[in-house]
Amino acid sequence: MSLFKNIFSKDKKETLDKGLEKSKSSFFGKLGKAVAGKSKVDDEVLDNLEEVLVTSDVGVNTTLKIIDRIEERVSRDKYMGTDELNTILREEIAGLLSETHVGEETEFTVPKDKKPYVIMVVGVNGVGKTTTIGKLASQFKKKGLKVVLGAADTFRAAAIDQLQVWADRVDVPIVKQKMGSDPASVAFDTLNSAVAENADVVLVDTAGRLHNKVNLMNELSKVKRVMQKVVPDAPHEVLLVLDGSTGQNAFEQAKQFTKATEVTSLAVTKLDGTAKGGVVIGISDQFQIPVKYIGVGEGIDDLQVFNKYEFVDSFFNLN
Repeated sequence: MSLFKNIFSKDKKETLDKGLEKSKSSFFGKLGKAVAGKSKVDDEVLDNLEEVLVTSDVGVNTTLKIIDRIEERVSRDKYMGTDELNTILREEIAGLLSETHVGEETEFTVPKDKKPYVIMVVGVNGVGKTTTIGKLASQFKKKGLKVVLGAADTFRAAAIDQLQVWADRVDVPIVKQKMGSDPASVAFDTLNSAVAENADVVLVDTAGRLHNKVNLMNELSKVKRVMQKVVPDAPHEVLLVLDGSTGQNAFEQAKQFTKATEVTSLAVTKLDGTAKGGVVIGISDQFQIPVKYIGVGEGIDDLQVFNKYEFVDSFFNLN
């Protein structure tokens, strides 16, 4: 099918395949049971398939859309063998996601007309937020971009220390203050430093508390306002990091954070350690916010740009 064109390099594709291994084997294990003893795709197979998709964390709404598409195809083609189901799923899910017009990137890039390009990174503690910032910094630096990090998660000393470790590892400058400092003050200093150094990209870490949305909203709004004193249209992007291994809980976090602040892009991490990779399909379909990055391993290069065609191809490819 024309949607699948080997967009990624062999190495990147292998990393993606490996990162989705657990999700794939869990999904196909369930699918095998769902079609056992059946040669034709009928109502019973479709009912079973619906259950497989929901229990694979694709989400109810997205699952119903996929089933509708397959039902249409079954009624059109009259006879459809269960041996074709894998190919059909792959094509229909890619078709569904192709309607969103996002998830088509292949490289780590930022707009050239915004300098510095400011990314404010949000997400609850423990989702891999600081690690994602470090890996993003590494990827941007490899592209020849000048990166500055801002440690505005001043709520936890560990967050500042962890970001310092990444700054040292990637060899990029970091702006920080002591624990308990005003996050907006750190953001202000970070942007001033980035402008002075003629940086291309700024990644600002923020506190990951969600138990009180009002406080979080006020804090993030203040950080944004103070940033705009230095760079009038900052932040250019608000990146929400979600832990893919939490499955449906990632949906819930996305809902909560989008209420607390304006989120413009998503990163879904820890997909390699879980059988819940289907959550990326649901999140891509359900939220009007693009999934930009996915974490498919612990290595520094295992954060990938999310390309929906490569993702679906890897998820449903048994070769």
